[in-house]
Amino acid sequence: MKLLNTGTTVVIILGLFTTANATLKNDKITLKDNMIVKYNKLPSQVDNISDAFLNGMFYGRLRINTFYGDWQNEKKNTTVKDNRAMGVGGSFIYKTAPFHNISATVGLYTSQNPSFFREDVNDIKYLKSGKDTLSRYDTSNTRNFGMTVLAQSYLQYNIAKSSISGGRLLFESVFTKSNDSKMIPNSFDGITFVSKDIDKTTIKLAYLAKQKLRDHTTSHDVLAFNPNNKWAENDDSSVNKNLTIARIGDNNQLDIVAISNKSIKNLKVDASYAIVPDVISEMTLEAGYAIPLGDTFKLIPSLRYMQQFDNLNANYSVANLSASSTVGYKNPNSLDSNLLATRLDLKTKALLIRLAYSQVADKADIIAPWRGLPTGGYTRVMGQGNWRANTKTYLAKISYDFSKANIIKGFSAMAEYAIQDFDNKKDEVQADSNVLHIDLRQNIGKNLQAKIRLGFCDGDDSILKSNGTYKSDISYNEYRFELNYFF
Repeated sequence: MKLLNTGTTVVIILGLFTTANATLKNDKITLKDNMIVKYNKLPSQVDNISDAFLNGMFYGRLRINTFYGDWQNEKKNTTVKDNRAMGVGGSFIYKTAPFHNISATVGLYTSQNPSFFREDVNDIKYLKSGKDTLSRYDTSNTRNFGMTVLAQSYLQYNIAKSSISGGRLLFESVFTKSNDSKMIPNSFDGITFVSKDIDKTTIKLAYLAKQKLRDHTTSHDVLAFNPNNKWAENDDSSVNKNLTIARIGDNNQLDIVAISNKSIKNLKVDASYAIVPDVISEMTLEAGYAIPLGDTFKLIPSLRYMQQFDNLNANYSVANLSASSTVGYKNPNSLDSNLLATRLDLKTKALLIRLAYSQVADKADIIAPWRGLPTGGYTRVMGQGNWRANTKTYLAKISYDFSKANIIKGFSAMAEYAIQDFDNKKDEVQADSNVLHIDLRQNIGKNLQAKIRLGFCDGDDSILKSNGTYKSDISYNEYRFELNYFF
């Protein structure tokens, strides 16, 4: 694997920053490992409307995201090209103080693309992970790079331990995620309800009328694909391209019910249901049980089962996300399918060792264009989508927080290796691959974090399709660098 020793250099460089704190946490926020921002300090209740604005709080963030994709067989595989992208910008979020338990949040985000490290306009179609640093739709139409957008703009009403929010907002569930790992989060236009009034139980409800993916400046349908302008509507990497505007319209909604319970000691149980009426519904059941092993170790087996229901009853091919081939699908007109994922974690305060496995039924591909990755937290690794029909994935992961172990302040590292066994009989599903993913993270003081992500994919180039040609070799190296500064 080319340039693999880059990781060694990175460890040495990051190891010099040994004055950082163990976690990126200041008085206002905590940045979680999954890039979700938790607010540690919120405005206090006020007695009049003017104070609601005067006593509001600002949350500032400056960030840089850099991506470089190096395809190993660029000359053989003419559909790919080495690519680079950079986003420079950040976010400015303002929260009013609550007045009669009503508050407002506005979040302005920007991602600008320096000319010295970006593709030409005609080559943005080759962008891989770096595509989310710009709007391909806007750039292809205006030839201007960069985007600035209101990714959050909502009202919230709190009562007891419950809240109702309406507007453009972030909603975290097993199906939907803000997935703010680039420059701008994935957000939705709708109404949500979150309650913790029942002891050890969290209930979430959502009516989501529109979605705004990370690389869009305007809202779009939650599911429909536009084949006439593939970047205009839902263009998530795992969108089902059979579900076009002509077939399902562009006024779909996504409704979600999710319940999480911790009533039994050491056991967490989650049940979630999502539906796009008249198209598809999905149910997920998940459980994890922590088994103490002495005072230091915990063994945590977990299981996730996902069932996908066909509500469309189509007389055309829908099972394959890629749209144009039915080869290898037993019932190409059905969306019915399921997924099983399991993992075993061994944890201490600083160490995590994980073994995981997932298997998708040999039916339809799983539909998941809302950034809640079906195998996320189990077998999904950076840049990969392993929820195609009849896919089996095996994963081994180790992460270590050197800060919690009092070795290097603020430094943590993670490595995971996945063996992805795709169905070779399905022409439009990628060939088998092995993927190594490495994360190196260094917190510098309370406000700054540096993060390097390395991905190495080794694809099988010997898989024949039904027409006698070989599947494309998707082997690549990917390098990412990110800076986050909060103020």
